[in-house]
Amino acid sequence: MRNKPLVALVLFTAPGALSAARLCPGQEVAAMADGRMLGHLPYEEARAEDLVPAPAGFAIGGKCQLRREVVADLERMLAAANANPELRGAVRAVSCHRSIARQGQVFCGQIGPRKRSRDAADRARWVGPPGYSEHATGYALDFGTRPSRGCHDVDPCFARTAVGRWLLVHAPDFGFELSFPAGNAQGVSYEPWHWRWVGTSLAAPGAAAARTIFTRARASFAAQPAVADNPARALSPGPGFNLR
Repeated sequence: MRNKPLVALVLFTAPGALSAARLCPGQEVAAMADGRMLGHLPYEEARAEDLVPAPAGFAIGGKCQLRREVVADLERMLAAANANPELRGAVRAVSCHRSIARQGQVFCGQIGPRKRSRDAADRARWVGPPGYSEHATGYALDFGTRPSRGCHDVDPCFARTAVGRWLLVHAPDFGFELSFPAGNAQGVSYEPWHWRWVGTSLAAPGAAAARTIFTRARASFAAQPAVADNPARALSPGPGFNLR
């Protein structure tokens, strides 16, 4: 019988402590002095009872679960996008909430010979290590589009698709901001598909909790585009909004 693949083991430490974490077999990495791991900030996992399914038909492939308050704004955003004939049914999800255990599989599964990444540091340019991914919070998701017309999922070319261009203009109107813009100080590759929800304003239901979780990220590694603290953003753009 073949041995089952090892599940990533992460040794969590308090911010500011220097220690080593065995992220994957053969991949032991020292934590940074500020508590980050390979540039990524630590995040706790959302409780199962705080997650709900995303709208039917939104996910590509597997299921998509997010925080309840995220889904409310996501439904509004999908309605606005679907009002544009070019975008009707095209805004999809590639990945939503991921548990820390699942993140370990995603992170470690593509490290090694003949795989996408040569080591953990290389992999972290594209994927957060387990325990250091926004996906664990239930507030982040990776968007995709169908049909993709020659642009693979989670590829920078997504920014040039009709859906990618629309999100860059309108996603902040629904409480979403781009976590890893081009040239970000974290050293993460440009991810025009990865957005985190922080609410349309501080007064929006659930926004205070989300913004607390992302306080350090927003202060030290600003999103672009980001949600402006403007109560007017709570108003949904009408069907007349165009791609720009």
